[in-house]
Amino acid sequence: MVGVQSGNWRLPARRKAVRAAIYMAALFGLSACSVSDVMSPRPEIDVGFSTAAVAPVPAPVSVPVQEAPGPAPSQGLQALVPSNPMMVSYPRFTMPQDPATSTSMPQEEIACRQRLKRLGVQYRDLAPINDGGSCRIDWPVQVSGLSGNIEMSPAATLNCQMAETFARWTKNELAPAARKRYLTGIGKIKQGSSYSCRRIAGTSVASEHSKGNALDVMAVELKNGREIDVRKPGFFAFRERGLLNTVRAEGCDYFTTVLGPGYNYDHRNHFHFDLKGRRNGYRACR
Repeated sequence: MVGVQSGNWRLPARRKAVRAAIYMAALFGLSACSVSDVMSPRPEIDVGFSTAAVAPVPAPVSVPVQEAPGPAPSQGLQALVPSNPMMVSYPRFTMPQDPATSTSMPQEEIACRQRLKRLGVQYRDLAPINDGGSCRIDWPVQVSGLSGNIEMSPAATLNCQMAETFARWTKNELAPAARKRYLTGIGKIKQGSSYSCRRIAGTSVASEHSKGNALDVMAVELKNGREIDVRKPGFFAFRERGLLNTVRAEGCDYFTTVLGPGYNYDHRNHFHFDLKGRRNGYRACR
């Protein structure tokens, strides 16, 4: 009995030892693992010495904020930062303009144009004319019509003083004389030469035409259609002769030169008017 009981007692003790060994092994296995290893799943990649190729995470794209467009820079204005660095160091000074080289219209020319408007002259300003030598007009005008709806045909290129004088003479003398003799007004003045770069025939002296200071009248057309030719009229053409004599005589009160038919061959078919300046106020009316 004693031997049997001894064997039975050893069996439970062996089982307990085996169980204790199993428990200890389990405890050692669990201690080798951390909580993070158990709770954090990992991808199945090679964890050896070589690093697995993992696609890089793209950086977030920043979209620039669009600002409202500012006002466009004015044309002709210099930028705040000049391309020439020397301009930053030295200030820029504007020198005063020489009045002699100024391109602004002189006051006397402005006043002359105001008088043209009051006289009812139809005109337009032209660019300065300079054909060399004495052939020039600094401030030319092109006259296309006079007071009383009188047409200038073709339009005459003159300096303003000559344009004003001819317009005043036409309004005060020529138009009333024609109305008195023909009971009608003047519709058109036919001119043969205004500005022209040339010399006086047979001389080396510049013509007043080369300065826009002269005008040649070939004929006068009345409003009823009748044309009065400047050429010397016949013996019985009393009205024509009377009008042309008035043109010659009264023209000398306005112009310094009036030359017409009977003076020489060159003036057989027109009246020449100009404002040539002479000493002692001499006037040539022939």
